[in-house]
Amino acid sequence: MALSQGIAFFVLVASCVCSTVFHRQQQTWFEGVFLSSMCPVSVSAGTLYGIMFDAGSTGTRIHVYTFVQKMPGQLPVLEGEIFDSVKPGLSAFVDQPKQGAETVQELLEVAKDSIPPSHWKRTPVVLKATAGLRLLPEEKADALLFEVKEIFKKSPFLVPDDSVSIMDGSYEGQLHGHNQETVGTLDLGGASTQITFLPQFEKTLEQTPRGYLTSFEMFNSTYKLYTHSYLGFGLKAARLATLGALETEGIDGHTFRSACLPRWLEAEWIFGGVKYQYGGNQEGEVGFEPCYAEVLRVVQGKLHQPDEVQRGSFYAFSYYYDRAVDTDMIDYEKGGVLKVEDFERKAREVCDNLENFTSGSPFLCMDLSYITALLKDGFGFASSTVLRLTKKVNNIETGWALGATFHLLQSLGISH
Repeated sequence: MALSQGIAFFVLVASCVCSTVFHRQQQTWFEGVFLSSMCPVSVSAGTLYGIMFDAGSTGTRIHVYTFVQKMPGQLPVLEGEIFDSVKPGLSAFVDQPKQGAETVQELLEVAKDSIPPSHWKRTPVVLKATAGLRLLPEEKADALLFEVKEIFKKSPFLVPDDSVSIMDGSYEGQLHGHNQETVGTLDLGGASTQITFLPQFEKTLEQTPRGYLTSFEMFNSTYKLYTHSYLGFGLKAARLATLGALETEGIDGHTFRSACLPRWLEAEWIFGGVKYQYGGNQEGEVGFEPCYAEVLRVVQGKLHQPDEVQRGSFYAFSYYYDRAVDTDMIDYEKGGVLKVEDFERKAREVCDNLENFTSGSPFLCMDLSYITALLKDGFGFASSTVLRLTKKVNNIETGWALGATFHLLQSLGISH
């Protein structure tokens, strides 16, 4: 779902304690014709590019942003984005770091095709790994990042000293503004989940745990932003926690069972380089109620619940979007608007018909039940809370990467 054209669009990168405002024009030159292999016909000295890799738990994504600085001293205008991705994520190459780095090399070719050679040397390239690599042993994560840095050094792009790193969880928070109203965001990845919003009540500020608030300056005023990333509460990590396998190393010969899975199911799943055997309850209960009891143990009492989120407006991204698409609750291209209770309704429908329900994922019942529990019992949303599910805002992929890229250009002095 896009915000109305011509309004201010911004992403707040919490850990950098900075704010960035992008003003979208009524029309931009790339809309409708900007393919991944195309560049503007003429590129002025005021055209800036930034390459940001988002190395998540399920895949690696590249964002190639184009900014145009109309006049010296002014903030650049966001003109467009090239987006591409590969699967699986870097964490899948935990024991083959060179192979993992090769997936980044593949995406770098997208950047070379998208940016004029005359701008390569002044275009910074950065990779920030999110929750997937935070779960790996430090030495294995470091080996992966070292190989990626070597790939960057061989590229024709500008490579900052800290070009490859594991990102602090608060960096992943994002926020969209519409005039004086603010819209919070929810993001559900494979290993972690994030919530970000601008508190409206003093009570929220007083009762929020330390480390969940960050300050930023905008329009000569200081604001407090609520943003937190919960490692281990992403969709795939939650599957392991529901199965009781999160703190294990796979345990050869042991099968983890759940009421959220079909009775007949016997399968194996690799996550974080570890192989797990799992299956349905062969004799115990199955269906929504026993499944919900399992996922509830994962989130209940584990997350902070700010009261005002029940009255807020939120966008929901990533696996919230994907699972809603998988169950035909929203359109794949257009997204849609749902209430929290819609996830619960669909979870009941799927879980109570496990033996007859066919799906590309045997975890669909568990995933929908977990999303319901995360929203209601984790974050404390009301059943009637409205969520806007979308992949893009104003045709730009949403996420921390946009704000991080702009901040990088500023820190390197490229945008001045």
